[in-house]
Amino acid sequence: MLADGWVVSDSDLGGVLWERRPPATYQAQIYTYASRLRGHFGAGATITRCGRGYRIERGDARFDLDEFYKLSKEGHSLMRTGRVGDAAFRFRTALGLWSGPTLTGVTEALIDNERSRIEMARMEVLESRIDAELQLGLHQELIGELTRLVGAHPLRESFRAKLMIALHRSDRQAEAFDTFHAGCDLLRDQLGVDPGPTLRSAHQAILTDDFTAVLPHRGHLVAGPTG
Repeated sequence: MLADGWVVSDSDLGGVLWERRPPATYQAQIYTYASRLRGHFGAGATITRCGRGYRIERGDARFDLDEFYKLSKEGHSLMRTGRVGDAAFRFRTALGLWSGPTLTGVTEALIDNERSRIEMARMEVLESRIDAELQLGLHQELIGELTRLVGAHPLRESFRAKLMIALHRSDRQAEAFDTFHAGCDLLRDQLGVDPGPTLRSAHQAILTDDFTAVLPHRGHLVAGPTG
């Protein structure tokens, strides 16, 4: 599914399956694997031999990654029309498809090629879900999650900015400013840089109590389902 309908050559498959050191019989083994996958997919998807490679056509089969991208696209479309509650529901459903770390039980070569792209997409949807829930007024409910995310990703300014907003709008202004200054110190100590526009905008929004720039949909949102 990661090839998104493109033909993947035998040599590329051999590199992914055997860490770029395929055995002499790798083409025969790939043929066997393809046959097993056909049986696993049934009539839902097809695996076709194309020259010196294979292509998977999804057909009626449903895969978690496809569903994740579909739901995230719907969520972003709903956000643009102000249907923030519906968008939050789509984002939560998309994230709920994850049952653990991305691409477990596969070779390092496949992880190197694909994990960062998929994980980046998941993180973007996670941020979008939090943005939607901030706009829905779920500030206090988000503080614990955002605190954990800042701890896990201390240099990711977007999570820190969202935590500042959630703290401020929960009447915890001192903690919001402490979070900002801790982020500034960390960026300077570890990267030698000042905070970027995301963190600065959140700081300015707190100072002025004007969140138009950081939560642009607030004020004309439609709540929709929340669970």
